[in-house]
Amino acid sequence: TKCGKCGPGYPTPLEAMKGPREEIIYLLCIYRNTGTEAPDYLATVDVDPKSPQYCQVIEPKDIHTKCELAYLHTSHCLATGEVMISSLGDRKGNSKGGFVLLDGETFEVKGTWERPGGAAPMGYDFWYQPRHNVMISTEWAAPNVFRDGFNPADVEAGLYGSHLHVWDWQRHEMVQTLPLKDGLIPLEIRFLHNPDAAQGFVGCALSSNIQRFYKNEGGTWSVEKVIQVPPKKVKGWMLPEMPGLVTDILLSLDDRFLYFSNWLHGDLRQYDVSDPQRPRLTGQIFLGGSIVKGGPVQVLEDQELKSQPEPLVVKGKRVAGGPQMIQLSLDGKRIYVTTSLYSGWDKQFYPDLIREGSVMLQIDVDTVKGGLKLNPNFLVDFGKEPLGPALAHELRYPGGDCSSDIWI
Repeated sequence: TKCGKCGPGYPTPLEAMKGPREEIIYLLCIYRNTGTEAPDYLATVDVDPKSPQYCQVIEPKDIHTKCELAYLHTSHCLATGEVMISSLGDRKGNSKGGFVLLDGETFEVKGTWERPGGAAPMGYDFWYQPRHNVMISTEWAAPNVFRDGFNPADVEAGLYGSHLHVWDWQRHEMVQTLPLKDGLIPLEIRFLHNPDAAQGFVGCALSSNIQRFYKNEGGTWSVEKVIQVPPKKVKGWMLPEMPGLVTDILLSLDDRFLYFSNWLHGDLRQYDVSDPQRPRLTGQIFLGGSIVKGGPVQVLEDQELKSQPEPLVVKGKRVAGGPQMIQLSLDGKRIYVTTSLYSGWDKQFYPDLIREGSVMLQIDVDTVKGGLKLNPNFLVDFGKEPLGPALAHELRYPGGDCSSDIWI
């Protein structure tokens, strides 16, 4: 197909790791619900250290459209040349976990991927693996539930997701639903990059854990918890215990390291998952968060830390928010991080983000022994955008990356 000729076209994940260093990154930047009357836009950031425009937004593009599709989230390219996008709800904001198909050349809507009437109860992210004839999708909540902020009563009412949905890739039908034991709000899902692997990981935001899903001996799918981030007992916050809130995860292309962000606690973590059933913590770094010293939250009991972390200041700017969306370089040696989750939740948990805008940071990775270290010379400040402070969100490379490429 024509789309098959686009991009570098690496034949395997390990070959992709040998690709050239990233020079630019695309970021979706949000103004909705921030009080700024401007459209959302796509920013291009220069990340080439040799460039005179290093760490600068070099080409913002207006992406405001009149598309009436409702609450779309994850997009993946298919081998057919089509683009598939997951949906969180219908046009009225009710929950509906369906999938939209676009023409890969014209981006015209072709219809839904699932059979009529076959959508999941809720939706969010998805990942497919044709070698195992499977797709697995996750669920957040109905847009009407989370749109204006987080209400703990909605959890008690069962309005947030706690299941994975397994689909037959060829028949476009849901064949299994996996209830997650202690797995509230499963968001980002990643199969191992090796296309022969029949397993992967999902980050459960509110329960703050990582669960491993896998094909069992009977040919169906199972799930087990493999990492738990303990909550912190606190004072001066909305609840007596604060979860880490795992919001984004990714795997290195060699399937050795798993990374995830705890948006509320403020730390980014690296785990060695050479043995996927027994992940081993190899790196951790705090990049802001809600429990920094001098803030409104006092930590009363902490199973991991002896003291509250220091506020993060990079190039003279105190970082608001916490690590949220993450992207890894192809060679696995650099992680790029943004600090905004969703404007309604940003307002609630990090109001400084709305006033000051989010930032983009870069972390150096030890790929031999494991470890994470802040690059003190890298900061992209979206508080200085021409139309006002913006909320930078997801990060993508022009030629593909660790969280969007699927090998078949």
